[in-house]
Amino acid sequence: MLVALSIRDVVLITSLNLTLEPGLTVLTGETGAGKSILLDSLGLALGTRADAGLLRDGAEQASVTAAFEVAPDHPALALLGEQEIDCEDGTLVLRRRLGQDGRGRAFINDQPVSVGLLRQVGDLLVEVQGQFEQRGLLDQATHRDWLDSFGDLLPLRRECTAAWTAWRQAQEAFESARSELAAVKREEEELRHAVEELSALAPEEGEEDRLAEQRAFLMHAERLGEAVSSVQEEIGGFAQRGSGAEASLSNAQRLLERVADKAAGKLDPAIAALDRAAAELAEAVSLLNAFGADLDHDPRRLAEIDERFFALKDAARKYGTEVAALPALCEEKRLRLERIELGDEEVGRLEQAAEEARVHFQEQAAALTVARKAAAKRLDKAVSAELPALKLEKARFATQFEPLDDENWGPMGAERVAFQVATNPGAPFAPLAKTASGGELSRLLLAIKVVLAGLSPAGTLVFDEVDSGVGGATAAAVGDRLDRLAKDRQVLVVTHSPQVAALGLHHWRVEKQTAAKRAETVVAALPAAERGEELARMLSGSEVTDEARAAAKRLMGTAR
Repeated sequence: MLVALSIRDVVLITSLNLTLEPGLTVLTGETGAGKSILLDSLGLALGTRADAGLLRDGAEQASVTAAFEVAPDHPALALLGEQEIDCEDGTLVLRRRLGQDGRGRAFINDQPVSVGLLRQVGDLLVEVQGQFEQRGLLDQATHRDWLDSFGDLLPLRRECTAAWTAWRQAQEAFESARSELAAVKREEEELRHAVEELSALAPEEGEEDRLAEQRAFLMHAERLGEAVSSVQEEIGGFAQRGSGAEASLSNAQRLLERVADKAAGKLDPAIAALDRAAAELAEAVSLLNAFGADLDHDPRRLAEIDERFFALKDAARKYGTEVAALPALCEEKRLRLERIELGDEEVGRLEQAAEEARVHFQEQAAALTVARKAAAKRLDKAVSAELPALKLEKARFATQFEPLDDENWGPMGAERVAFQVATNPGAPFAPLAKTASGGELSRLLLAIKVVLAGLSPAGTLVFDEVDSGVGGATAAAVGDRLDRLAKDRQVLVVTHSPQVAALGLHHWRVEKQTAAKRAETVVAALPAAERGEELARMLSGSEVTDEARAAAKRLMGTAR
């Protein structure tokens, strides 16, 4: 509920701090005192459209702060949690600032927010009836939710929502598969050619690197062969018999072995080293001989490798990829070609699944429609029963249904719901705000709220002059219904009716005072003694009589 309201520099209000209590609070005062300024200020904090005309003359900035206490499971907290705005102690503080240019800033718990979010949160905290256009029950978009809550249809609606979601997912899967198949079929001939061409080419993983290596080797085969031959000649001494590394090592070994027995073993390491050198040299000769034997001097082999190498390069260029990606590309195109053959069957299966999901949604939506119409009859009867006592005995209330075409079906069902009224016999039904005068509209909204009491998360209800144009028994009936609403929530009502004001658990008087040639709106909480005098003023006008005081006393006694 609303626990505090602070207003600075709004129209005739310089500075005002109000503390609010549960139950029914009435605001009274003479016409023009500034009661509507209070509601405009509250509306500003709740996210209504800003108007530079709300700024007090001479002020640079107006501001309104509204503090609320909310339960831990209140939906406003979940909404703010999605925006990462904390509310640890169950208190929400909504603040709005307005500059001279009409622009302003919005805050929730001192964190800057958009006006749109401020309004969303405000709508969950306060319902204002009869003051702000297209809010509360005047917003037709909320009527379906109200009806479903009244009829306890939310579980059935959740089933309908789940069926709609499943249908849309199935439909999207079908349409996606159908579009993909159509696209694949358009390129079927190209795919077949590509698969045939790439399959014939049969590229292998890592083939480009292997071919490049072989190609480089064969391109230098002649030079390598010459180098090997020269080395073999140097080692083996083919050019001059008896020369070369092998012959030199052999001669050196024989010379040392002849004199080794005379060196007392000191030549043994050298002889061993020469033995190792001879063995290593023999291995080198063997390796060179093997390399020379494997060296392919056939130019036809190089031509074959060149042909394969550049065929792969050409294919990669043609298909706009790298040679290394050709095997994967061939497999991808082969799979796409297979999907053409299997696609019709798969698309048919998805189409059938989508149709079955559609039928299931239609069944759920139809069941919800039947339940809504049954709930609507009960709602219409309950609201109609409230109208005569509120001097609306000629009015007719009805919940209207507008079937939606297939394209506009949604998770909430297959129809729009609107509360409509006809205020005169023979008049057609029309939206609430377009058929009733201000006073009639306020009483209509009161009747509906009495029937729908307890279904809204808003802990505060505000009624602006709901008793306009009525008195006597009708005003008493209005007050009785406001009092009933206030049993389990906070109700604020701007009233000119003493019958309504007498029922208030709390009473504020709004006055316009003039000081230093400047008018200012002030608000005072009235104690019991002063409440009687205020009721007497409301009964008698500017001159309060003893008869009015006695009548006020009787009203307060009856109210208690």
